Amino acid sequence: MTIQAVIFDIGNVLIEWQPERYYDRVVGEERRKAMFAAVDLHGMNDQVDRGADFRDTIYKTAEQYPEFREEIRMWHDDWLELAKPAIPHSVRLLRALRAKGIKVLALTNFGIGTWDIATPVYDFLNEFDHAYVSGHMAVIKPDATIYQMLEDHSGLSGDQLIFADDRLDNIDAARARGWHTHHFTGPQGWADCLVSHGLLTAEEAA
Repeated sequence: MTIQAVIFDIGNVLIEWQPERYYDRVVGEERRKAMFAAVDLHGMNDQVDRGADFRDTIYKTAEQYPEFREEIRMWHDDWLELAKPAIPHSVRLLRALRAKGIKVLALTNFGIGTWDIATPVYDFLNEFDHAYVSGHMAVIKPDATIYQMLEDHSGLSGDQLIFADDRLDNIDAARARGWHTHHFTGPQGWADCLVSHGLLTAEEAA
């Protein structure tokens, strides 16, 4: 069956998402390591990605760890500095696919509040045929439910879909549903994958 839609993850596929790098720059590597060892910051972020209020979730966590209160609040107050920069080649691939009339979807673990912050800044986030955003869906990858929800809403499933994500657990969950998948480690590999599937020419994928 022919691929009918290309699905992009966003964090580390279209926008770099490296909170540790941000904190290394702002507070230093030693302080960052101590904080990440003491506080489950990625678990905190998962709550936001499931639909919890962005500010309340971060600030409540900060109050639980007063020794790191100011640093944890930065996750909210300085969030755009954590989610940067865009990955230009990936953005070009998104736009090249759309220029050919190929349906392009997003399937992303992203909070309601953070999505509202990101979409005015990163214009390409508004260019999907549909963005499946976990915060609005109240479930995150790699839970099978979120993949089922995309299939039900789009009317597409299995080998009609190809999906790129930087996390292998998310890829494995998609592959288990029969999706074509690509483990994203850089935009050139994703470009080559799209060319190999006949979705773009080498020139279009450059």
